[in-house]
Amino acid sequence: MAETTFFPRRLILGAAVISGVLLALAVHMLGARYGLDLGGLWRSDTHEFIPAGAAIAWWLIATVGFSGGYFTATLMQSAVSGQIPQRMRQFLIAVGVLLLAGAGQVASAPSPIPTVSGVLAGLAALCLGAVMACCGAHFALRRGWSVIRKSAKRFSK
Repeated sequence: MAETTFFPRRLILGAAVISGVLLALAVHMLGARYGLDLGGLWRSDTHEFIPAGAAIAWWLIATVGFSGGYFTATLMQSAVSGQIPQRMRQFLIAVGVLLLAGAGQVASAPSPIPTVSGVLAGLAALCLGAVMACCGAHFALRRGWSVIRKSAKRFSK
């Protein structure tokens, strides 16, 4: 019986965090283009307590960062053992490339956000995406390694 190989845990964690951060930044750039920017938190010209666009952007970036890290870690764990069909891999790669290409196109256009506010919003999105991607990858790895340990115990008996 062939032995299943696994990626090292740190490699999966690093790749999942990078993937989650890139997806969170892509969503931040796309959202800023459509009026959902974190820069609304630092503006003094609005009379609202917290602008709705900033709150939606905050939750959207956090959700995409977490789910990007979680799904990347899960997919990397199952890809090594050959549990992902080839067409599914190709579809996921195409979706990721299209999302990042769209973000690149949006980033090349002039920014509708003032410079200081845009820099602060970008740094906040980067930090939020990194923390949430790390959390998502950590949860995926904890779940994945516990499943692997249980199945190893079952097969060793």
